Amino acid sequence: MTMFARLRQAAGEGWRGYVEHEFLTALADGSLPEKCFRHYLVQDYLFLIQFARAYALAVYKSDTLAEMRSAAATMAGILDVEMKLHVGFCARWGLSEADMERQPEAAATVAYTRYVLDRGMAGDLLDLRVALAPCVIGYSEIGARLLGNARLDGNPYRAWIEMYGGTEYQAVAQAAISTLDDSALRRGGDARFAALAQSFVTASRLEADFWQMALDAAG
Repeated sequence: MTMFARLRQAAGEGWRGYVEHEFLTALADGSLPEKCFRHYLVQDYLFLIQFARAYALAVYKSDTLAEMRSAAATMAGILDVEMKLHVGFCARWGLSEADMERQPEAAATVAYTRYVLDRGMAGDLLDLRVALAPCVIGYSEIGARLLGNARLDGNPYRAWIEMYGGTEYQAVAQAAISTLDDSALRRGGDARFAALAQSFVTASRLEADFWQMALDAAG
């Protein structure tokens, strides 16, 4: 089993609470209120800013040039590609980049992103990658499942489902799984598994809270 598969298995109901959240159920059948999705998009934009910082930290925490280059490439991808795609996607929903930058971070956004940064600051590269994994790899599981089961015809959220369920993002997630395995091998992941699993469970719970934050925007 990959390190990610072991962590996912250890998380149990906590993982399912994240990847099967009510927000995603409503998104899959198109019943999610637009207000909730717009709130999610704004917070996800702010989320990406902090994740770029997390990968900058991953460069600092790296032991080899290969690790540094991998983390730097991901950071550049977030800043130069993913955020531009996100801005373009949000524009379809009447959200400009300036509008999103002006918005305050929600408590759930702060909670997860700062948890990731804290794990990276307090621990090593493996701790950081484990805290990142529920987002980076979890979105591919969510996307693949929704792409196979969601109502796509007439669904206003079809583009989001196809983006994360598509082959390009699935390849990103597979690369993250391999990188996590490499970090675990280099840094004694087996001996530290109990602590890593607890970090993964916490990060998964904070991801579920992020969905709930968006769902609660319906008011």
